[in-house]
Amino acid sequence: QLQLVESGGGLVQPGGSLRLSCAASGFTLDYYAIGWFRQAPGKEREGVSCISRRGDDINYADSVKGRFTISRDNAKDTVDLQMDSLKPEDTAVYYCAADWSDDCSGYVIAEIDYWGQGTQVTVSD
Repeated sequence: QLQLVESGGGLVQPGGSLRLSCAASGFTLDYYAIGWFRQAPGKEREGVSCISRRGDDINYADSVKGRFTISRDNAKDTVDLQMDSLKPEDTAVYYCAADWSDDCSGYVIAEIDYWGQGTQVTVSD
């Protein structure tokens, strides 16, 4: 079965860090631009960051710029999201998504071929 799997979520105090990882099952991420999205309770899903297929185009939503870092680990065939200086407003379910494309469309991907099932991130005392 072709799917994306996120890992690395959890509970962290404000100011703390988490590292999320997105892996593919049944295919390789090499041919896909990858985006991270999040959805907080009662809110619409929003884009967080995007990395192009080659990793040469990286973009972030203003709300996370300077705190989050997206990267590709070709050896592990994962796309990771390092989240530092976390705030309570970062609390959400985080999803990765894949687009059979070279490029990002700003900090999102234009068309979604695959979604992951999400991982919960909670930032709280």
